[in-house]
Amino acid sequence: LKESFWKPKLELLLSFFADRLKQYLRDQGKRHDLIDAVFALGEDDLVAITKRVDALSDFLSSEDGANLLAGFKRAVNILKAEEKKHDTEYGGEVDETLLTDVAEKALYSALNKGENEANDALQQENFEAAMTAMSKLRAPIDAFFEDVIVNADDVAVRQNRLYLLSTIRSVLGRVADFTRIEG
Repeated sequence: LKESFWKPKLELLLSFFADRLKQYLRDQGKRHDLIDAVFALGEDDLVAITKRVDALSDFLSSEDGANLLAGFKRAVNILKAEEKKHDTEYGGEVDETLLTDVAEKALYSALNKGENEANDALQQENFEAAMTAMSKLRAPIDAFFEDVIVNADDVAVRQNRLYLLSTIRSVLGRVADFTRIEG
């Protein structure tokens, strides 16, 4: 039989299994928002999804995880406001030469290192290691928000800082869709 016959049936079957796994995870006491955050990535390996939800749950129950989530939400809220105000999306490359503050340089460095460590861990399906890599971002994100004014007077510096916030969003987005996590 042709692929056009089987493909919709296979998609229905996969959707059924995904729904059953979501219910199973909820029955195990996993938070619905964490389940949604992991499923939003489009992963189809049900075992990997389960491990990722477990690792995310453990991570967010830690102080580093909770504070990182708060920093992420602050970054996303600033981005949303600025993107709406300027009717654009900030997702460009950070210009390292425009980083002048110690805290923004440290955040940029931590994001690059964290992204590499998380990607390596995710390729090996070591979700705990990916969460550990993300936990290292907590202090640089906290310091950035304490020491740096995102909306600088210089337009290029402001845009670059918004790109830095966008990098937070994309790096954490490799582990889960943090925008779906309550808290």
